[in-house]
Amino acid sequence: MGITFGRGGATNFQQDLRNADCIIIQGSNMAECHPVGFQWVMEARERGATVIHVDPRFTRTSAVANQHVPIRAGSDIAFLGGLIRYVLEHERYFEEYVVAYTNAANIIREGFQDTEELDGFFSGFLPDEGKYDFTTWQYEGVGGTVPAGGHKHIYGEPGAGKGGEHEEGSARFEAHKDPTLQHPRCVFQLLKRHFQRYTPAIVSQVCGVPEEQFLQVAETLCANSGRERTTAFCYSVGWTQHTVGVQYIRTASILQLLLGNMGRPGGGILALRGHSSIQGSSDIPTLYNLLPGYMPMPHARQGYDLDDYLKDHASSTGWWSNLPKYMVSLLKAWFGDAATQENHYLFGHLPRLTGNHSHLQTVTDMADGRVKGYFIMGENPAVGSSNGALQRKGLRKLDWLVVRDLTLIETAEFWRNAPEIAAGDVRTEDIQTEVFFFPAAAHTEKEGTFTNTQRLLQWRDKAVEPRGDARSELHFVYHLGRKLKALYAGSREGKDQPIHDLLWDYPTHGPMAEPSAEAVLQEINGYTVADRRVVSGFSDLKDDGSTACGCWLYSGCYADGVNQTARRKPAREQSWVASEWGWAWPANRRILYNRASADPEGRPWSERKKYVWWDEAQRRWTGEDVPDFIADRPPDYRPPKDARGVDALGGADPFIMQVDGKGWLYAPSGIVDGPLPTHYEPPESPVENALYGQQCNPVRLEWRRRDNPLHRAWDDPRFPFVLTTYRLTEHHTAGGMSRWLSWLSELQPEQFCEVSPELAAERGLTNGGWATVRTARGDMECRVLVTERMRPLRMKGKWVHQIGLPYHWGVTGRLRASGANDLLPFVADPNVEIVESKAFTGDIVAGRQSTGERAAADHSPAEPLPPDLPELRRDSPSVGDVPHDAYQEHLEQER
Repeated sequence: MGITFGRGGATNFQQDLRNADCIIIQGSNMAECHPVGFQWVMEARERGATVIHVDPRFTRTSAVANQHVPIRAGSDIAFLGGLIRYVLEHERYFEEYVVAYTNAANIIREGFQDTEELDGFFSGFLPDEGKYDFTTWQYEGVGGTVPAGGHKHIYGEPGAGKGGEHEEGSARFEAHKDPTLQHPRCVFQLLKRHFQRYTPAIVSQVCGVPEEQFLQVAETLCANSGRERTTAFCYSVGWTQHTVGVQYIRTASILQLLLGNMGRPGGGILALRGHSSIQGSSDIPTLYNLLPGYMPMPHARQGYDLDDYLKDHASSTGWWSNLPKYMVSLLKAWFGDAATQENHYLFGHLPRLTGNHSHLQTVTDMADGRVKGYFIMGENPAVGSSNGALQRKGLRKLDWLVVRDLTLIETAEFWRNAPEIAAGDVRTEDIQTEVFFFPAAAHTEKEGTFTNTQRLLQWRDKAVEPRGDARSELHFVYHLGRKLKALYAGSREGKDQPIHDLLWDYPTHGPMAEPSAEAVLQEINGYTVADRRVVSGFSDLKDDGSTACGCWLYSGCYADGVNQTARRKPAREQSWVASEWGWAWPANRRILYNRASADPEGRPWSERKKYVWWDEAQRRWTGEDVPDFIADRPPDYRPPKDARGVDALGGADPFIMQVDGKGWLYAPSGIVDGPLPTHYEPPESPVENALYGQQCNPVRLEWRRRDNPLHRAWDDPRFPFVLTTYRLTEHHTAGGMSRWLSWLSELQPEQFCEVSPELAAERGLTNGGWATVRTARGDMECRVLVTERMRPLRMKGKWVHQIGLPYHWGVTGRLRASGANDLLPFVADPNVEIVESKAFTGDIVAGRQSTGERAAADHSPAEPLPPDLPELRRDSPSVGDVPHDAYQEHLEQER
């Protein structure tokens, strides 16, 4: 969504779902995994909306939907691509919206070649490097590359970084366009050709969805989109956890732009976050390649000059032209008076990226002895992450490990309670890792904000004091920082200077010296350096060192000296948008891109979907929400060609984070695996790619190691079935907060697998009996749930069976079992390094036949590849894991 619209957050809020005329839930079991928000889906249905659930399993969401569409896990792009083809072929797109608000008219360079011409590749593929050169993907008329506003954190890639330096000519003004949408190389025509082969027959063949059911979904979607009606999409990790997960979401984003559903009530795309503050941990990031507010982490090749960094990442037009204000204010918040214009505001103190430092790469670095210490806070990778045995192998190779949690989870107990220990493959006395366990305070025992799935910051008060030695994360990190500053106080080494200069002065209170969460929130909001007065929002931030701000995107959450996130005005006392309940980023906007809810002249597309409009008398934008636009910019404003920054955005450019103010149907830069979504099979699939000769995403990340064995790319006779993981309402992720509770454990007492009656008959499985599920990474025993909720799918004359596996169980707690994530490989999306966990292959046999062996314990449970079968994998060079010597050489080249 960041590439398409400019920001990666949910575009609408959950309560707005009640205004939808149609809701498509795909990649999510919303009723079970987001039950509180699902009430608004039910309200929409009661108002007459059509609810469609597209999912491999028939779930509680399916049970209350108007229609359930069973689909093969890993084939969603083919399904969504078929919908795009239907919209284009039958001319059901919202033409006026598309022409005015998207880049449909932009003409692409003559050298561009599509997957249609190159059998699954785009032009610019570099086989020796396993990546793309973006040169031919660019707009005609623009030299260099077009900066990608929503993906600033892809370091060193043209258009994502290097924007200001290499953008020769403005994408806003110099790009060649054809408003008639007839030019053969305009985005609109490229889109039509790209999805031409995604016919209902192909959708049925790839996804296993009957043609008539697919056509029913397509017609329902089109009938509930346009000037008078809107459709919303909801997704969760069922879309993200794939090697093409970013492109899943891109495909839905293209659909919503074509249909005119963006920025409007009852429309948009709701990215459902499974934790109370997953969105917050992206905004003020736990991600290795981002700084707060989605600013890019500096790369080692950029040097230490702030001006060079800003030239690389700021864009000449659009809202990201304000990057200097946000970066300088962040550095002032972190380093205070020590940060001056003369020393580049201590930009040189920031760490530098040298390559892929994602979770999967870090774990393999641990396993290879390249990482010595590890902090685990709010995670349980020994159970909750892919290839659990490799996760535990990494933990065994550390010098020290710090775990903060409510209980002694598997990650804290790996040295004595692990499948490898039980199997005798690893001995406790051979593990040298020193483990430090710190009991953590529960959510009721600490104050602060959560940022939920709809970008909403909500303050939560402390209900009780934490017991015993339990402490909040804020307490742990703050006092750890104090001890580090004291430890290095006498050092005069240059490498320790950032610790000296770090501003670390939050007030504390109470007998345990708990830091003030409210003081931290005030710093995040931002203030003027001279008098510490809080700013009203990010428009007040400066690039001259006079303001400090911990996260520009959250600026305004403490406006007027009032904790805006703590507001709790009842719904009955305000409008349906409920803008006085908590505070949403940015600037308390509840629907992003809401300028698009009005036509180019500033009038609502319809009274029924009226939301934000231009008030000619006041000469301002007004409406139900805070306008996501320049407040006093009239619809008829057309910027002069020498305009730069925000001044270059016209009065009819709703997507203000983009350099051209348009929604991107086609992405000339910012996405590493293609400007248009393309169906690739998962790296482990039961079938050959029916659309292209290229089987899998050619730039996917694979960690090729003996402790991470992969199956054949398709039709591996040892592993004929599709496996997919999911979560249950009764348990929470890796189980650290649920398997220890007797009530929840009683509701879901044992690890199980879901299989169809047909597969049960084929493999001799009985309902309630035992089965063993196997992959090349390991095996696990579980109970069998034989159910018609899992249906075999008929695809190209072949029946494909799918097996569902909840992943909550581990070897500690009240309930103990092998974890389903032990079966997963390390393989990931190349854009965001997220793991493929929703579609892989495996086998199932009746009975308790588990060996307990794990490939990452140097025992392979799978027999060698049959010598008489040809190699079916079409690999690109691995970007994830390489031998140690080659890795060091790679780092030298990066430097």
